[in-house]
This record gives sequence, structure tokens and C-alpha cells, in this order.
Amino acid sequence: MEIVLAATGLVRRYPTPAGPLTVLAGVDLRVRAGESWAILGPSGSGKSTLLHLLAGLDRPTDGGVWWGSLAVHELAPEAAARARAGRIGLVFQQHHLLADLDALENVILPGRVQGRPERARGLALLDSVGLSGRADALPRTLSGGERLRVAVARALYGAPTVVLADEPTGSLDRASADTVVEVLLRAAAADGAAVVLVTHDERVAARADRRAWLDDGRLRSDRRTSGATTPDA
Repeated sequence: MEIVLAATGLVRRYPTPAGPLTVLAGVDLRVRAGESWAILGPSGSGKSTLLHLLAGLDRPTDGGVWWGSLAVHELAPEAAARARAGRIGLVFQQHHLLADLDALENVILPGRVQGRPERARGLALLDSVGLSGRADALPRTLSGGERLRVAVARALYGAPTVVLADEPTGSLDRASADTVVEVLLRAAAADGAAVVLVTHDERVAARADRRAWLDDGRLRSDRRTSGATTPDA
């Protein structure tokens, strides 16, 4: 299958008064079309840093990130933002829905920004995440799990090749977390998108096709996961 997201020798250091702090020390990752990956690790292990680099929201100190054949690490921030709009969907624990827009308006917001809002696409996505009857609901009237499902639908609106999710279930109870992850993986698969989610929750990670752990700034895969060999396999 086509590799839709890749990282090679990814290093991220931050300056500190005591000297450079290395958060990522040479991460390699290959994500194929339609795959789901879970990246595990405790708080402070660099999971969110890795996700931000994969999303083109930050630049690596060394190494590179590719969306298909596009070298993201070589792009200026404005060019990365334009390319991201058509390739990458983002889901965050804090859903970042706009409070004054209803569920449908939040889902189609990326299309509105680009001048091409498609209500039919938005309604179909709300249906795919189990919210077909909540299109006109404002975020404050939705549960935490429902708000995250709207965020999932919004992330899929632009038909991305990859959805990146940063601790999407961290603020939810177990039942809601299970539902959101199931919805995310099912909806992404139906839309043909790969998924990379970072989490500290083994139960959440077990639902992905492949798992890997951030350990001392490097990524190691779980050979017990179906189909897994190494992160760059």
C-alpha cells in the first residue's frame, strides 16, 4: 500500500538555560494508506511534539516529514498550512469547536474557509459519526463525547489522507472514550484515511492496527500487534 505519511530520523531539541533538551532523538515512522497507528507513552514523553511535527505545525531540528512525496519540513509555514488543508485532518482533546456555530456549521467550516462549503458532505459525515439528528445543535448542548465526534467529522471534511489525533479521549470517561475511538477509526476507514493517534491509554491503543511506544525519544513498535514489524517497515 502507498505510504501516505513518513518520518525519517526525526529530531526535536529545545533550548533551555541548562543546554539543549532533546525530546525526539531520531524517530522513524511509515504509515500506509488506511492504516491506524497508536503512539503510546507517558506524559512528557514527546507524543504531542511528534504529532505536531507530523502535522507540519512545528519544524524538526533534524530529519524530515513527508506527506506522500511532499517534503513538509522544507515548506514555509504558509505553504505547509495550504498543503495541510487538503491532506491532514486534526483532532485534539480540546475539540476547538466554535461555540456560536451549530454542529453542521462546525463540520463544514474548513470548506467555508476555502469558499467551498458542502452541506451534503457535512451531513453525511455527521451521520457517519452517529450524529445525524444533531446537525443544528450548538456545542454547549452536546456531551464531551459528542463534541469530539463533531471534531472527527470536521477533520474528515476535506477528505484527508491522514487523520492525526492528540489524546482525543483524555477528558472522557471509559465508555465515551471507547465510543469516540470506535467512531474515529470506523469513519476514517470509510473515508479511506489513515489514522495516527497519540494516547497514554492501552485500551484505546489496542483498537489500532499497529502500536508503537516513545521511549527515550525513539519509537519502538509492538511486534505482537497484527502486521507490525518495525516502525519503518
